[in-house]
Amino acid sequence: MVTIDDYVARTEGTCGKEKDVIVIFKYDKKDEVTKRILAKATLKKSIGGVIFELAFRNCSFRFYRSGKAIFRDLKDKEELNSLLTELLMV
Repeated sequence: MVTIDDYVARTEGTCGKEKDVIVIFKYDKKDEVTKRILAKATLKKSIGGVIFELAFRNCSFRFYRSGKAIFRDLKDKEELNSLLTELLMV
């Protein structure tokens, strides 16, 4: 069975007042991740087809074609895992 761990290489928190989470996806899965995320999330803005401002449920995030995403204002890790599950699972 496929899980989030099959796609995510690591997660990191950002410093500062806002609680942003950086998710680094596995290099060999980045094309599949890009396809799935762009299909499910709502596109707000695209910068050169490389950086995407997206929204999904009540969360806004920035996704980079390099295989990185920055999720803004998440409450906890459970919310992140729930978002990733909905975005990445078929």
